Parts: sequence; C-alpha cells; structure tokens
Amino acid sequence: MAFQKGINAWCFPKETSVQEMFRQAKAHGYQGVELNLDEGDAPFYLGMTEQELKGLADEARELGLELPSVSTALLWKYPLTHNEEATREQGIHVVEKMIGAASIFGSRTVLVVPGLVTAEVSYDTAYERAREALQRLAKKAEQHQVYIGVENVWNKFLLSPLEMARLIDEVDSPWVGAYFDVGNVLQFGFPEQWIRILGKRIQAIHVKDFKTTTGNITGFVPLLAGDIPWNRVMEALREIGYDGYIIPEISPYSQLPEQMIAHTSHSLDAIFQS
Repeated sequence: MAFQKGINAWCFPKETSVQEMFRQAKAHGYQGVELNLDEGDAPFYLGMTEQELKGLADEARELGLELPSVSTALLWKYPLTHNEEATREQGIHVVEKMIGAASIFGSRTVLVVPGLVTAEVSYDTAYERAREALQRLAKKAEQHQVYIGVENVWNKFLLSPLEMARLIDEVDSPWVGAYFDVGNVLQFGFPEQWIRILGKRIQAIHVKDFKTTTGNITGFVPLLAGDIPWNRVMEALREIGYDGYIIPEISPYSQLPEQMIAHTSHSLDAIFQS
C-alpha cells in the first residue's frame, strides 16, 4: 500500500510565496501541497476569483504537484457552534468557499474544525449545532464531489473516537468523514485506537509529533522528535486500508526553514516504512 506525501502551507514561513512553496515541495519529494484559506493579504484568501484559483492550480500542476486538500484557521474565528448566528453563518460561508476552491483545485477533502466548547457554549449545544452545520454543508460537498473532513483538535469537543464516529454517522452523508490528526490525540488517548475506531470514515491524515512530558501546546515537535508510536500508527492505517495523503502540519524552523521541509520529507519516508 502506497501512501502519498503532502505538506501543509503552514510548514513554510508566513512570507513564503505560493510559487516558492511549490518549488520547495517539488524539490524535496512531496506529491502535494495543502493550502490554507485565510482573509485579507494571503496567497489563498476568501475573495479570490475563480480565475485566480485556477491560476494556483495551474502553477501546482506545472510542477507535477497536486492540491489534495484545503485547510483553514478561520473556523476558530468563526466557529460553527458560536452563540451568535451571524458568526455561525460566516463559518458556513468559509466552508462553502473552501469546497468551491477545492472543486477548482481538484482537491479531495476540505478540513473542518466542527466547533468549540466554551464557558458560553455548552457541550451538548455545540454537538447539536455542529451536526446541523455539517448536515447543511454535506449538500454543498455532494454538489461539488468534495469530502468534508472533521478534524480532531484541542477544542474541548469530540474528546473520544466513539463520539467523533457517532457525530459523523448521525450526519449521515457519504461526503462527511474524519480528517484525523495523529499528533492532536496523544495527550488524551492513543492514535492507533482512534484510527481503528474511525476506520473508513477517515478521509485524510495530518501528522505532527508530540512530547507528552511537556503536556501543552509547546509539546508539538518535528516528526520523530516526540512520542508518537509511528509503527503502531502505520500498522493501524494499513489495517483500515488507508492509502491517501499523509500531510505534516508543523511550525517552520526559525533558522534555515527549508531544512525543515527537507527533514520532514526524510522523516515521512522512514515513517512510511515502519
């Protein structure tokens, strides 16, 4: 079973142009780049025209690269579970723009943070709002033949694989599944268990490593520098028949940042063989 090697745009310094990202990705053996939708002054932003989006896809294609998935941080700003309807609607708009862009790019999946549990938004309320939003967005996903991948993040929500599987099953659409982040669960559970329980629901994979002795957000480290049991993770992915992209989402090095792109590529090669 062959896994495909991608890289997220956040792995590059913020000032890196899309053209330079694509050049480095190609030079270091990646097959695809995951772009992140943003607002304002960004290489991939909400207000882009269809022609501009096609231009990005053409630039990737000219180098033999794919744009396999689309991500965003905007759903932290506009949660699908927020108490204000206007904020929730903006979150819906963000996902709809991602789906539209993904369709133009030829991307398979868009990453969706399903919402946030806060002091103001209770867990049960967040669950109901997330389910309603995903059911609504599933229609758009089906229309464009793009999968929605619900990501597990540090949002005090969907804290077990059983619960994430239940939410996806209740949405009841073949176009809504899981975007599983291996590094995000290690502080709270075991990634190989999540993989087996989510099974065929998994549409895409993010990877980063994590040091459990740190125990907070500064514990995220480059691949092979933390405590992820990569051999067990890869065994579980093979068991469920996953053969899509595996995409690192790691902060760039503060010095000689292209070295992180190179090191991560070599680390993925070793992980794929574990």
